[in-house]
Amino acid sequence: MRIDSLIIEADKVLRTLFASQSSVRPHPDVGIPEAELSEADRRHVAGLMRVNHSGEVCAQALYQGQALTSRDPAVREALREAAHEEIEHLAWTEQRLRELDSHTSWLNPLWYVGSLTLGVVAGKLGDRWNLGFLAETEKQVTAHLESHLDRLPAADEKSAAIIRQMAIDETSHAHTAEALGAAQFPPLVKTLMQQTSKLLTGLSYRI
Repeated sequence: MRIDSLIIEADKVLRTLFASQSSVRPHPDVGIPEAELSEADRRHVAGLMRVNHSGEVCAQALYQGQALTSRDPAVREALREAAHEEIEHLAWTEQRLRELDSHTSWLNPLWYVGSLTLGVVAGKLGDRWNLGFLAETEKQVTAHLESHLDRLPAADEKSAAIIRQMAIDETSHAHTAEALGAAQFPPLVKTLMQQTSKLLTGLSYRI
């Protein structure tokens, strides 16, 4: 890798982990009034949004690793487009955490390194499997987000609006990957991905 490319990739890491992100699209919760939440509900919602933010950190790292090793320009472009929308998700969840007087996960650097490694490996397997990993990841993320909608306090429409739009975007990413020829992962791999996700969500909810 050329030195200028290395600098660009390192900048992506630093921006994802340590810089506040911005969104081109309006935040989905713009204009929705803040609900009156109990302290317990506020902590619970913050935990859910912290999990969602960590998931977007992982997505950035995955896409970065996959794009680095992808051979097909169309696949690289699909990964870049998905990564751009995930940056907006980072901005939305980060702002919501501030509004809830909470913080992002202290474990995000660990999640980033692990996800970047997985992305590189996925890319090395070839573009069909690379896209398959993208598609399956997005499907599982969508299911995860939809489960969060059921766990939110009914009054918290601000968080619900953010999560709904994130789920729409993730579904679109999965469909794009499938249209580009994503391979179907065997059930064992899907199960392993689900178990890894449970570890991330359990820790990020608290830390």
